[in-house]
Amino acid sequence: MKKKILSGHIDLNADLALLIARVTISLLMLAHGIPKFQMLLSGNTEIFPSVFGMGSSLSLGLTVFAEVVCSLLLLLGFGTRLALLPLIVTMLVAVFFIHASDEFAKKELGLLYLSAYLVLLFAGSGRYAVDHALLRDR
Repeated sequence: MKKKILSGHIDLNADLALLIARVTISLLMLAHGIPKFQMLLSGNTEIFPSVFGMGSSLSLGLTVFAEVVCSLLLLLGFGTRLALLPLIVTMLVAVFFIHASDEFAKKELGLLYLSAYLVLLFAGSGRYAVDHALLRDR
C-alpha cells in the first residue's frame, strides 16, 4: 500500500516536472524565435547566416519554423516528439556550425536548449499535454 501511494505521487511529480519543463523551454525559445519571425516578415533576411548553402532566406525560414511553430506545439504538448526534432536539429546547427569557432560561452545557451530538448524527447510530454488527452481517448 505504501509503495503504491509513493509511486503515484512520484508519477504526478514527474508529469508536473515535464509540464514545467515544456512550458518554460517553449516560452524561452519563443523569445528567440519571434524576432526572427519579424525579420522574416520584414524581408531583411540577408543578415541571417546561410546554412549548408541553402541561402539566408531558407535558413531563416526553417529556423523560424523550428523556434516559433515547433515551440508552440511543444508548449501545448501536441506532437511533442515530432516537434522536438526540428528544434534539436536547429540547436545542433547553431552549436556545431554557426558557433563552431566561438568560445564556449556562445555555445552554452544552445547546449542548454539541446539538453532540455533531448530530455523531453526521451521522457515525452507527460500527462498534462494535448498528446496525453488524444491518446487517452483511444
